[in-house]
Amino acid sequence: MRLGFGLPQVGPAVGPDVLVTAAQRAEALGFDDVWVFDRVLWPIAPRAPYPASADGRLPDVCKTVLDPLETLAFVAAHTRHIGLGTSVLNLPYYNPVLLARQLSTIDVLSRGRLRVGFGTGWSPDEFEAVGATMKGVGKRTDEALRVLKTIWTTDPVCFAGDHYRVPESFIGPKPVQKPHPPIYWAAYTPAALRRVARDANGWLPAGIPIDGMRQMFDLIKRMAQEAGRDPTALELVVRANVYLSETPLGSARAIFTGTSEELRADINATRQLGAAALIFDLQFSPSIDSIEALTQWMERLRTLAEGS
Repeated sequence: MRLGFGLPQVGPAVGPDVLVTAAQRAEALGFDDVWVFDRVLWPIAPRAPYPASADGRLPDVCKTVLDPLETLAFVAAHTRHIGLGTSVLNLPYYNPVLLARQLSTIDVLSRGRLRVGFGTGWSPDEFEAVGATMKGVGKRTDEALRVLKTIWTTDPVCFAGDHYRVPESFIGPKPVQKPHPPIYWAAYTPAALRRVARDANGWLPAGIPIDGMRQMFDLIKRMAQEAGRDPTALELVVRANVYLSETPLGSARAIFTGTSEELRADINATRQLGAAALIFDLQFSPSIDSIEALTQWMERLRTLAEGS
C-alpha cells in the first residue's frame, strides 16, 4: 500500500518555507506522494453545511488556503521523485481547456509525477463565486473530463459538445505519462460512482467507514465490469483526514480519529481492504500547530503504517 501525505496549505502561517520543509521531509521518509486540496472561499453564512463538521462550518484555518495547482508546481521544483497529487480538484469550477494545459505543464515540469483527483464540489457559494452552476453539473462534469482526455491524447485536438467546443487545434504540452496521468474520483452518489467505474483509474473516498468503503468499491467494480472494463485495474486510494487524540475515542469514533493505536487499527483495516494507497492529512487536527509537529507526526504515521 502506497503512502501519501497532505501538504500544509491552510492557515496564516503557510508559505514557501513550510511547504518545502514538509515536501522534502515526506520525500526523505519514503512517502510515495504529497497531495493538495481545493477550497475557494470561507463563506460567512454558508448556504450548504460543510459535511465534515458538526456545526456545518468550515474550519477557521480555511480562511487562508494556498491554490492547489500553484502549490504543486512550487513543490515540484523543490523535490526530485515524490508523486504530486490533487485530492481533490472540483472539476466544474474550471475551464477544462485551460485546466488540461495547467495539469500537463505540472506533469511535464515534474517529469511525470502528477496524480489527478477530481470531485464535483458541494458548496453553492463556491459555484456562484467561480461563475458555475450546480444545475446539470453531472453532465457538464462528464463532458469536461472528455475534453481533458481529448486534449491529452490527440493531436490536433477537435471537440464539439453541449457545453464545450474546441476548434481543430494543436494544444500542448502533452503529459509525460501516457495516455494521461492517473485520474481518481471522490464520489459518493450512484451517478458519481458510475463515473469512477466508467472513466477513472480509481476511487478516492474520505470519511467512509471500512464496511462502507468495501460495499461501495464492490459496487464500483461491478459497474466497471458492466461497462466493459477490467474491475481489477481500478485502484482504491483512501484519504485519511487524521484527528489526533491523547485519549481513546472508542467504537463510535470516526475513521482515522483517535490515539496512535486507534489510527494503527484503521491503517491495518485499510490495508486489509485492499487499498492501493492511503493519504494522511493532518491539517485539520488541532494538535498540529507548527511545522515541527507536522513533520514529527509525519514520521510517526509512517512508522505506524509500516508496523500495521
